[in-house]
Amino acid sequence: MSIKKLESNSNQAIITEEVNILKDLLEETTRQMIGDEAFAKIERILLLSAKEDYFELEKIVAQMTNEEMVVVSRYFSILPLLINISEDVDLAYEINYQNNTGRDYLGKLSATISMVAENEKAEEILEQVNVVPVLTAHPTQVQRKTVLELTNKIHDLLRKYRDVKAGVVNQEKWYADLRRYVEIIMQTDIIREKKLKVKNEITNVMEYYHSSLIQAITKLTAEYKKLAAANGLQLDNPKPITMGMWIGGDRDGNPYVTAETLALSASVQSEVIINYYIEKLSELYRTFSLSTSLTQISPAVEKLAQLSEDKSIYRENEPYRKAFNYIQSRLVQTLISLNVNQPPFAESAERQSVYSDIDAGSSNASVLAKFLQGRMQAVSSELKDSEIPSYQTALDFKADLLLIKDSLLQNGDAALLSGDFDDLLQAVDIFGFYLASIDLRQDSSIQETCVAELLKSANICSDYSALSESEKCQLLSKQLLEDPRTLSSANVEKSEVLQKELAIYQTARCLKDKLGEDVIKQHIISHTESVSDMFELAIMLKEAGLINKDGARVQIVPLFETIEDLDNACSIMEDYLSYELVQNWIAANHNYQEIMLGYSDSNKDGGYLSSGWTLYKAQNELTRIGEKYGVKITFFHGRGGTVGRGGGPSYEAITSQPFGSIKDRMRLTEQGEIIENKYGNKDVAYYNLEMLTSAAIGRMVTRMLTNPDEIDDFRATMDGIVADSNRIYRRLVFENPHFYDYFFEASPIKEVSSLNIGSRPAARKTITEISGLRAIPWVFSWSQNRVMFPGWYGVGSAFKHFIDQAPGNLAKLQHMYETWPFFHSLLSNVDMVLSKSNMNIAFQYAQLAEKQDVRDVFNTILDEWQLTKDTILAIEKHEELLEENPSLRASLDYRLPYFNVLNYLQIELIKRLRHNELDEDYEKLIHTTINGIATGLRNSG
Repeated sequence: MSIKKLESNSNQAIITEEVNILKDLLEETTRQMIGDEAFAKIERILLLSAKEDYFELEKIVAQMTNEEMVVVSRYFSILPLLINISEDVDLAYEINYQNNTGRDYLGKLSATISMVAENEKAEEILEQVNVVPVLTAHPTQVQRKTVLELTNKIHDLLRKYRDVKAGVVNQEKWYADLRRYVEIIMQTDIIREKKLKVKNEITNVMEYYHSSLIQAITKLTAEYKKLAAANGLQLDNPKPITMGMWIGGDRDGNPYVTAETLALSASVQSEVIINYYIEKLSELYRTFSLSTSLTQISPAVEKLAQLSEDKSIYRENEPYRKAFNYIQSRLVQTLISLNVNQPPFAESAERQSVYSDIDAGSSNASVLAKFLQGRMQAVSSELKDSEIPSYQTALDFKADLLLIKDSLLQNGDAALLSGDFDDLLQAVDIFGFYLASIDLRQDSSIQETCVAELLKSANICSDYSALSESEKCQLLSKQLLEDPRTLSSANVEKSEVLQKELAIYQTARCLKDKLGEDVIKQHIISHTESVSDMFELAIMLKEAGLINKDGARVQIVPLFETIEDLDNACSIMEDYLSYELVQNWIAANHNYQEIMLGYSDSNKDGGYLSSGWTLYKAQNELTRIGEKYGVKITFFHGRGGTVGRGGGPSYEAITSQPFGSIKDRMRLTEQGEIIENKYGNKDVAYYNLEMLTSAAIGRMVTRMLTNPDEIDDFRATMDGIVADSNRIYRRLVFENPHFYDYFFEASPIKEVSSLNIGSRPAARKTITEISGLRAIPWVFSWSQNRVMFPGWYGVGSAFKHFIDQAPGNLAKLQHMYETWPFFHSLLSNVDMVLSKSNMNIAFQYAQLAEKQDVRDVFNTILDEWQLTKDTILAIEKHEELLEENPSLRASLDYRLPYFNVLNYLQIELIKRLRHNELDEDYEKLIHTTINGIATGLRNSG
């Protein structure tokens, strides 16, 4: 049997049926809203788009009134959304089917563990491997949470469609329910009226834990241990998947992230996971009705039962229920103690307001809100004078659960441990009382400013920034090694920036003391350019007692982003690792040193090939330097959703990393609509987490290259091609005087920047500067105008130049594609991006530019696009794009006609806006089209 990756639309017939049902319902709803005559125009537009008669389509769109645009743009934005739901349902169904029938698929955990079991270090590998998806504060998910919840309702109904066809579910009621939700979504605001705040981002992302992530991770870990045992491997406490979080702690370029949002993020996470435990204990309380007249219990459980305040006469012979009641009461006390004792856990107006901002009708959020606002008040007043103690740590909580487990085992009731009880124990091991580790992140320039102020106020150095790099390192290392005192003084006035930063670190220490060391483990330094950048962070950590000469409670993680920074990373890290002080810190961290790699900025800086290859080489060299110093270098991959931001299929991305670069730990960012796509329901979440785990383990133990002896020659070939590609890319982006105007006039960058998609500003400095523009709006805008520029520009010319140099060079590239996973993944991603681009539509966007020489930039881009397509197909030996990915090709075939229309609507709306022909009330229509195009593309940020 051939092993393939599971894909949506694997059952095309069912998807077609479902999509047709949804289209019919949407059509009925829209007709009700606008009437048959107006709907006839939508039908005409659909026909023209399907025939690719864009000339006539453009004419019809130009003749539409702003009022007509309202429903038309909404109709074509919701259609791709409904298609996505049907595909997601099919994928979830296929995952369960393949698992339940024992069939193999790419990334299946059972096959991976069976493979690694043959390795002599199998137990060590499986015990230590840890992959961490990090949910970040860069949302490109432009839909409101209300819309996401409505899509979940439709998703749940479509999951029942097969039962409807089989007659198991009443068809009439099912259809009425489906119609109701389609009508609601058609009449619901898709776009946020107000810009998100950090607190909204926190509560939004918590939805995924409640609906999918906690269940999926718990289930995967239990299955992981079971499969290992089946292969004769005894694991102690493996954690193949744990979660990370940037929201609330990532303040790089985001002035709205403060000590308060950090405390809020940690506190809400703690509430979510403890609430989950409380709900599980309620289920166990209802289930464990064992009577002492029929079974025995251990003395330890009897004592737990005696401590319970459940004095009901009906529980006298049910000690397990009373024991669970006692444990639950302790958890409630724990929740109270974690939130009311002292700052930053005191109830604040901001904290209280988080829950009032949750969208009405949010089922998951309302569970959390109800618990916090209702039960917390009632139970708090009930228990605040109680003698029932809180748990100091999650280990204390687990210890009580183990007393119950031991009692059950002693009395022959091992079968009762499966299900909810095992799930609860497993969750405690994974999530503790903190749920996900929160990263701190700040730009190196801010840290330098703060350290300079501290040194000056302490009369140590009056002008730190004027020192040379060696002088800075000498001064800072001396402070860290020889002087245990802090530099700050309560008696010295501090700048606002320094006060804010010091508060962050003090809050971090408080959170670690309260919730455990794992709640905050890393601090990332954006734009790391020197060793002094890392020592400056150490000084700031020292101010809060988070680091000393013997160890660090928070690991210092450099982030290398631009091509230049990545090229310099090796010399910086070699210098850094040579310090005895640093070696002490790393030794105290079990010999691990994390390094973050930036995909987005390196791409914007040097283009797709240059970014991908520089990152690949950097990992190789940094791994070698780590081995030289006896340090395990681990990598944090700062990937976005699009290929231009390091995206693409996760399994292929991981298995194409340099061999040896994955020791046993790996982290990667997940953001925006990618979070919804990967973790929107527990089945799909399980599958994607399973693939991440399998890919990481597979890359740790298996050389993917067919012939390792060829790698040096491959690398030399890539060096020349990439240098050429970098020159081509930079010649257009940074040297062409008209490119700047082309991007800002021929893309919806200004409209994207005003879209309420996140709390962070669109640019670090100014929106009218390419270098200062954040990578997300940069990539997002190129997706909207369908050029998809960051995912392919400079690829075609560079490969063509190499092919033309010698007769055998094309054959060499074809061989590299067939035998080298890195090169195969690199080109497959370009193939995918090209398939989503549309240069006819891109041409229409180019006409938005006022000057001819600005519009002419498009001709350069078009020539490179055609050359890239021809060259990629030649290297792949394919006749057409997506030849290896027929499911994506089928998906695009039936969704493209719908969101292509949105591009023409968007272009016309932008024209009207720029000519002052669009009233303020209609400006948000542009945002509706942005949402629809992003929904159709599925990975636009």
